Amino acid sequence: MLRTSLKRVWDPKIIRYLRPEDTRIVFSTFQRGYASSMTPEDFDIVIVGGGPVGLALACALTSKSASSSTHNSALRVALVEAADLSSVRNWNPEREGDGTFFSNRVSSITNASRRFIQDIGAWQYVDESRTRPIEEMQVWDGISDSRIEFLAPPTSAASVPVHEMARLTENLNLQRGLLRRLDEVRGRGSTLTILDKTKVASIVSDVDGSSSSLPSSPSSSTASASFTGWPLLHLSTSQMIRARLLIGADGPNSPVRAYSQISSYGWSYNARAIVATLRHGQSGFTSFGTPRNHTTAYQRFLPTGPIAFLPLSPKCASLVWSTTPELAQALLDAGDEVLARMINAAFRLPDVSMRYLHRFILERWTRATPTAVNTGRQADPKLARKQGFVSVEEIEKEIQWRERAHSIHPESALSSTLTPSTDPAHEARNEANVILSSEATLYPPLVHAVQPGSAASFPLRMSHADNYLGARTTLAGDAAHTVHPLAGQGLNLGLSDAASLASTILESASLGMDVGSPLALKRYLEERYLANHGMLSSTDKLWKLYGTAMGPVVWARSVGLEVTNEWTGLKDAFMHFAGGSNDGAYMQRMTNKNEVKLSQRDYPGISLPGVEILAAALEGISGVMDGARTLISATTKQNKGRTQIENSTLRSTSTSASTGTGASSLGNTGTHA
Repeated sequence: MLRTSLKRVWDPKIIRYLRPEDTRIVFSTFQRGYASSMTPEDFDIVIVGGGPVGLALACALTSKSASSSTHNSALRVALVEAADLSSVRNWNPEREGDGTFFSNRVSSITNASRRFIQDIGAWQYVDESRTRPIEEMQVWDGISDSRIEFLAPPTSAASVPVHEMARLTENLNLQRGLLRRLDEVRGRGSTLTILDKTKVASIVSDVDGSSSSLPSSPSSSTASASFTGWPLLHLSTSQMIRARLLIGADGPNSPVRAYSQISSYGWSYNARAIVATLRHGQSGFTSFGTPRNHTTAYQRFLPTGPIAFLPLSPKCASLVWSTTPELAQALLDAGDEVLARMINAAFRLPDVSMRYLHRFILERWTRATPTAVNTGRQADPKLARKQGFVSVEEIEKEIQWRERAHSIHPESALSSTLTPSTDPAHEARNEANVILSSEATLYPPLVHAVQPGSAASFPLRMSHADNYLGARTTLAGDAAHTVHPLAGQGLNLGLSDAASLASTILESASLGMDVGSPLALKRYLEERYLANHGMLSSTDKLWKLYGTAMGPVVWARSVGLEVTNEWTGLKDAFMHFAGGSNDGAYMQRMTNKNEVKLSQRDYPGISLPGVEILAAALEGISGVMDGARTLISATTKQNKGRTQIENSTLRSTSTSASTGTGASSLGNTGTHA
């Protein structure tokens, strides 16, 4: 009767007369009636999101669960992903001659994250020829040129090479390795189900759950109980699945977080990050003829945002340039050749010249007329770009003029261009893009091209969920937190979440606990929330600290940077905290015996006292910066007020003098002043 009524109401001739609210009621009733006639498939764990964090979590759960001595303790896990994972599984990057095409989505994997990936058996499937170790970092202030150098600290871990602080790899390379590991585990009879090319249409709480398809096991001790309150997922394939625990690894706009009604706080940085793959040719030698170190990362903090050069191979590197949204769009619209020249200048020219170049490009870009981009079929007005508003010759001319104004020699390390010479040996070096200076290693190689189609940008913001746990739900990765990329810690925080969450779930399941209960997930919240908050807070303070050109703040941060550079122990502490090292000998030297760490059992990431010290130091610096701003603002207002009083006094004096007899010329002069 219900179906007949719904069919009659849903007739196209009748539906046009329904009000919008009536349509929603009818559709909701139809959905409930249709859902009640279907039996959902039950899983212990449902992971929404097939990115690196979701795949790593699935690997950790299924690899450890499948290797358990008790077969019945294996958890039934489902992974839901909207994209086609076969394209990632069969990813085969293009190659051009002896050069390799690299994706513009690159991440820095710390030693702790790499150990985790190795422990779950996925690193063996990562193509190491497309990874690059980071053994050194050069970081400097864009205004004062104060510099700090980081060298990879020695490690006692046998799985990680000595003197390697991180390893750069493409996200697709990592995802492919994780997928191949999952395929191997599934081939050995794992209870993993991958539902790709499947979107989550809706998530509701099961209100009348009374039966389950889960087998009886220590991890499903509630199999005979009511399943009311379990998350019920309606998929785009008309399939329904029900989860004992629903995990959201589905990005910053997480549907799982929305279903869990977990609010988050944060703010936009009003900035965008330009990413691109750079090519720097044969710049493999310094002026002494020695090989250039292609395992050094470079980062310069400009007032508009940091710019980073991350090596991918002896000839290629990855760019991450944070700047204002207008300048980011202008640089992308200017074209790859102009962008390459601006990248070289951004690492070398003084701040005053960079500000001039930014104004020059923005003024040209503002006056330009957008033109629609031809997408193959027809011009799309939504993709209109301001192209051709500045030429490569104009930019090169401006840069060369600025270099001459700053007395930068054409053959010095600070030169963005190499001038031709009649000397054959000099010409050979110019063709190789070699910087002829003993300070060549302090700056990245000169970029001569941007890989076609690799330049793009994305908005930057900081956000953190108020809680990671909901009603049979939990969050991980970008669904729980987003961070500025200046420290390269976004993916590492997510992988630390995956490691801690998998360990917590497996331990709770081995004890016969309900893995969806808050008590079973308490350790994950205790381990990760404060650690993530410390990193987010520290990164946010760094962004604010280097985002100002105020003299007192520049002086304070420059002195602090120079002091830290000379304080080896403090630099090593920062590297261990940021790299997530759990080297026992080091931690015994640097911490007290009774110190409590956030995570001692598996992959600790960052210890609580270290995070507190770093965050407190940056909070103090930020407070000093805010205080300086307030003081300068108050002083400026006071000076303006004093000036207004003096002017009013002068006016009144002038008025009195002019109304009296014998007004002097001095009084008139004072009036004009």
